[in-house]
Parts: sequence; C-alpha cells; structure tokens
Amino acid sequence: MTTIPAIPRSRQADATLSLLWERIRRQGDMPGFTKAINAILASMRGEDEREFSMTQTVLSDPVLTQKVLRLANSGMYSAFGQRINTVSKAVLVLGTEAIGHLALGLKLIEELAKSTPDTETAHIEMEKAVLAGMVAQQIAATAVSRDPEEAVVCSILHLLGRMMVTFYMPERWAQLREAAGPGREENAAAGILGLSLEEIGRATAEHWGLPRNLVAGMRRVAPGERFEGFGHDDWLAALGTMSTDAADALWHDDETGAARVAALAESFAPMLGVEPGSLLGAIEKARETASSDLTIAPLAKPLEKRARLAAATRKRMAGNKVLMSGVADMRDAGVNATPGQMMSMALETIHKGLSFTRSFAFLRNRKEGKYTARLGLGEDSKAMLPQLVFDDVYEPNVFHAALGSDRVIFIENARDAKFAAKLPLWWKTSLSEARCFVVIPLCAHGQPAGFIYGEWDDSFPSVVLSQTEFSLLNDLRGLVVRTVERRHQVEAVASRV
Repeated sequence: MTTIPAIPRSRQADATLSLLWERIRRQGDMPGFTKAINAILASMRGEDEREFSMTQTVLSDPVLTQKVLRLANSGMYSAFGQRINTVSKAVLVLGTEAIGHLALGLKLIEELAKSTPDTETAHIEMEKAVLAGMVAQQIAATAVSRDPEEAVVCSILHLLGRMMVTFYMPERWAQLREAAGPGREENAAAGILGLSLEEIGRATAEHWGLPRNLVAGMRRVAPGERFEGFGHDDWLAALGTMSTDAADALWHDDETGAARVAALAESFAPMLGVEPGSLLGAIEKARETASSDLTIAPLAKPLEKRARLAAATRKRMAGNKVLMSGVADMRDAGVNATPGQMMSMALETIHKGLSFTRSFAFLRNRKEGKYTARLGLGEDSKAMLPQLVFDDVYEPNVFHAALGSDRVIFIENARDAKFAAKLPLWWKTSLSEARCFVVIPLCAHGQPAGFIYGEWDDSFPSVVLSQTEFSLLNDLRGLVVRTVERRHQVEAVASRV
C-alpha cells in the first residue's frame, strides 16, 4: 500500500482552508452532503448495535431502501446464493462496511444529481462527479474481487476539491481559470490557493471525518505508475483517477472524448486488472445511464431535454386545472347524475387532465362474473373494447390488487421484466404498448364495482404523479362511488316494495 506523507501547510494554504470552513459554516453544507454522510458514517463507526443502526439509517429513506435491496440482490452478490428481502438481512449478509459504502455512494449521487447551485460551473463539477461515480460502479462490478460501493464513493470524492472551490469560492475559481485556462485549473492552484485541488478535497474529507481508506483512495495516480506492495487503497486511487478522467472525456460526447476514453482504458487496464475491452464496455454502460440521468452535460442533450421537461410541466399544470374543473362539475351534477353519467364524466376528466394515450372505464357484471370495458377514449380505444374482458375471480395481479385494496395504483414502468408476472394475460395481449399506467378502483359498500384505467405510451415524457394529482383522483373516485352507492340504495328500497 502507498502512504501519503503529511506535507506541512503554508500560511497561504491555511488561509484558504480557513476561508473554506468559514463559508461552509455561513452558507451551510453543500446540498445534503454532510447530513447524509454523518448519518451513514455514524452507523458504520458505532460500537454498539452497528447492524441495527445501519438498518435504521437506510430504512429512514424509502428510495435508499429500495436501491440497497436491489443492489444486494444484483449479480455482483450472486455468490451469496440467497434472496435478500429485508435491509436487516442485507446488512447481516454483506456487512455494515459494504452497506455503508453502498448507501454513501447512492446518497452522494442522489444529492449531487438533484442539487442546483447558483453557478453553472459548480453544477458542472457536481455532475462530472456523478458521472465519475457511474463509471466507477460499472468498472468495479466487472472486477468481482473488489468493493464496488467503496469505489463509487472514492471516485466521486476525487472531484471533491473542485466541487468545494466552485461552490464556496467561485471568485478563486475564476482566478484559477484565468491563470491556467478552462480544464487546467489544477496547474494554477498551488500558486493561487497555496495547495492543490486534490489537497483541498483531501482536507475536506478529513474535516468531515471520512474513513482513512476513502481519504487514501482520493489521490491521483499516473497511468502505469509503479507501486511497491500494490494494495486495495492503490487500486481505489487508480480507479478513481481513471473514472474521473473518463467522466471528463465523456462529457461532450464527441470523437475526441471517445479517443481519450479508449486511451485511458488501454493505459489503466493492467493496473485495474480488467481487460481494456471490458473497461470500454463498462464505461459505455455508464454513458448510457448518464445520458438519461444528467441535465447539464452535453452528453445528455440538455437543451432538448429541458425543453421537453418544460413543456411537460406546463402540460401537467394545465392538466391539474382540468382535473379540478372536472371534480367541480361532478359535484354540481350531484344526485341528478346516474352512475353511467358520472363514470363518463370521470373518464373524460381524467383522460384530458392526465393526457392519457388511452383510457377505459371497466364495470363489473356480477351475474357473468366478469369485468368488461364499457367506455374508451384515445387512439383505437373503441375498437379495443371487445378484447378488454376478464374474470372477476381473484388472481395475483396488479388489477385485482388495486380492487382488493381499494387504492389508486400507479405503475411507473410496466415493461420492467421483474413486474411481468403481476400483469395479466388480457393486458399483455391488448395493452402492452403502455409504458406506465394508473388503476383507479371503484368500490361500493366494500365491494368492487369497476375501475378506471389510463395509460401513457413512449410519446409522453417520464411520468411521476404528484400528491395533488393523487388527491384529485381520489376526490373524483369518491364522487363516482357515492353515485353508485345511492343507486344501490334506491334499488334495494324498490325491491322491498
């Protein structure tokens, strides 16, 4: 293992760090960073109840819980030969260190990806750190003997010095750029700041109390550098260097960058113990993920993406107004409307308000023991009605689950292979073009009477229903159900006369 000798700091370096700590104190920590770090590191370091503490830390974040379980069951851990269904078991099987690094890497990427600092420069450095983490994760997964979670954290931290200066000291960053030129800021750092950007990153990591192995893995390594007793920390440092440089090369998604990536794969392959072809394959996977997850990078075509997102946001705001107006119209109709009329109003309102590609109203026929689509809106919907019939006998699929729980269900990715078993055959043969869909059950007196179904295909941007939209759907659902229950009461009275 290579150790990093302690270098006495100059007065200029001490002044730079003092200014940095003061600005952190005044401005607050970089978005979500140290809050996430401290909670996870406390769980990793705790002497008592370490497993319980780590479990609680992960479970406190639903998104993190989902990602931890998904990764714990991924191919990289297949050697354990068992299904991991709880965070507690994941911690027990994989250990607090592995789960801690996994949680830390995921949390850092999440916080960096969603942060919107005041300056575009800081945002760029943060997204490059996210991209470096993605590259490291894919490469480390091919080197099965290594810890991929630790590698992600180290690779993100390689850019910590740049992130800290751009975020907290933008005027110093401008001086570095003016003196050395864009992309060569490190060359002027010692003269202007008194220490390198790498040293600022390491000093920040120590200031936060990060584990020694993470700090040791933050140093840059030259391709082909010779080590005595090449150890795990050296491997982490090499991977972090390669991932950071690859992220910078991938940024513009051009031919020059592709050539740099190929050269990096060739020069770092012996050190990392991974074939150049495997490195390039892993980097390509990271590039594909980044193209959909990042916002600033030219790699992600940000102008086009922002335009689509802005258009979708405007459409959703207008759609919510349609939902509110529809709910108001249905309330005004009140007792004068029949269940069929209310169902029709609800379907039209939801179809327009949520911009569904297609939507259908299903009714239950108790005598025949079937659910049948009676109304449809959208492309080819009327022609499809005869195909949309299924038995009301319970089956373990998403539609019966919605009807049994009497809760609105939103399926974000209907094409997920893991979800296929929960989709019935009638849906797969008729509606499989849908990318995501909503099921709105209609239960009267505790018994399913029908449901409204709406779907989006690939022509609509990524959909996530807001709390406001869920609330409006439930209001609308309640109005339909009350009309059905009133009809049942009238029919019950009439039958006794």
